Amino acid sequence: MTAYRSPFWLPGGHTQTIYPLLIKPSPPPYRRERWETPDGDFIDLDWNDPSPATSASHSSPVLVLFHGLEGSSGSHYAISLMRAAVAIGWTGVVVNFRGCSGEINRLPRAYHSGDSAEIDWILQRLRQRFPQRPRYAVGVSLGGNALLKWLGERETAAGTCLQAAAAISAPLDLSASGTHLGRGFNRLYSRHFLHTLKRKAAAKLRLHPGLFDAQRLRAANSLYAFDDLVTAPLHGFAGAEDYWRRASSKPWLKGIRLRTLLLNARNDPFMPARVLPSPGQAGASVLLEFPLQGGHVGFVAGHPPGRLDWLPQRILHFFRHEV
Repeated sequence: MTAYRSPFWLPGGHTQTIYPLLIKPSPPPYRRERWETPDGDFIDLDWNDPSPATSASHSSPVLVLFHGLEGSSGSHYAISLMRAAVAIGWTGVVVNFRGCSGEINRLPRAYHSGDSAEIDWILQRLRQRFPQRPRYAVGVSLGGNALLKWLGERETAAGTCLQAAAAISAPLDLSASGTHLGRGFNRLYSRHFLHTLKRKAAAKLRLHPGLFDAQRLRAANSLYAFDDLVTAPLHGFAGAEDYWRRASSKPWLKGIRLRTLLLNARNDPFMPARVLPSPGQAGASVLLEFPLQGGHVGFVAGHPPGRLDWLPQRILHFFRHEV
């Protein structure tokens, strides 16, 4: 498959990141399923099933997607990938992290960038449900970081759950990414995330009074401040710095033994290119692909108004022909 080249009419990492939101396709006919978690909470999974004419139901692959920060099955990359998967007869499923399916979750905790334990529980359950079908996982942005961390922790044992994996635009170094998102134009993305993060946190505070300081929540104007007040303490970290350090996936890349595609654009505004790993910083089974252009989960292709098909086709090509 040809390497990614950005269209001439869409220059720069910011435009390549934001423009896909304007051409997002309509969602497929998802089938929602709720799973009760071992700790008394729930997650919602949205399935996209192929038609009987294109699927061998007992042997066709299952493709699971873990979305990014404040994403869901309605994110443009999720819709595009699910549509591409079902077109070749695969079953697709988007895991909506806790609180991301449109309904607040029950427990004080939610989801975070390094939640490899949650990834493990989900993939183990899918393995038990589909023992005879090939299974592939894709993580995007936050979901990519969590998936990579799981892959590095599990090493060869990851192969009992998956045939291969892919991580797209993952913030491999959360400290570098968080700092980068707090500067210049990038603060636009931070404000976008904070808008929904703070709204959800306020709703969580109404369910669990005294969980954290409401005044500090209202004053939080950066991802660092939010993570220090909410994300870190709710998920067992001492603070934002401890969370960003311990949840980052980059130190785990050398432990990955499963065939994995790591795809990040060098002009991704969510993470400086200097953080991208060298071949010596990742396991031999990891394919490092760092195109100059693409933005953050952008990769728009074609003539105006553009298409979002390059990324799903790249992922599926890797799973079908490069594993």
